[in-house]
Amino acid sequence: MRLSRLVLLVATMAALAGCTFKGIPDPQVSARDTEWMAQVPPAQEEPRYGRYLIEDPTGEAPGTIVVDTKQRFLYYVMPNKQAIRYGVTVGDEAYGWTGTSRIARKAEWPDWNPPAEMKARWPHVQFTKGGPNNPLGARALYLYEGNKDTLYRIHGTNEPEKIGQAVSSGCIRMRNIDVIDLYNRVAMNTKVIVR
Repeated sequence: MRLSRLVLLVATMAALAGCTFKGIPDPQVSARDTEWMAQVPPAQEEPRYGRYLIEDPTGEAPGTIVVDTKQRFLYYVMPNKQAIRYGVTVGDEAYGWTGTSRIARKAEWPDWNPPAEMKARWPHVQFTKGGPNNPLGARALYLYEGNKDTLYRIHGTNEPEKIGQAVSSGCIRMRNIDVIDLYNRVAMNTKVIVR
């Protein structure tokens, strides 16, 4: 089992070495960010879901966020036909959402108040204060269609081991360090396309 994981890791690293990806340095974080992120259980990370500067595959205008739900990547479009690609967790097929929206609110270590539909499906979910045990993680970007809250978010996670999977209730989850990086780059009213 260990040998097969090692072979897979070496093969993945060799494949990535031939690509034109450039890793993006981690953003500056506050003392609170450092303390709380250290309390989130570490996860084995797959290199393909890392944060990379790549050629823009979306064709969208700079400043746009595009989420590819099938490939489990979020792209932040940069000038000069480049994009930053992040690995994400997307909605389970039954709860997935696609469409075009905008960021109408940004929050650091937000409280989580699950919507009524989620509470009906899973009675164990409850209001959680912002912090390392909160499912929204370090940052949240609130998605609106016009002036209506979609109830979907791009946010951090306290389950980083699920990056690359389709297991959320429709929200787009990112590693906490990645959502901090994205949060620092985006402005209010940034266009978000979820495909």
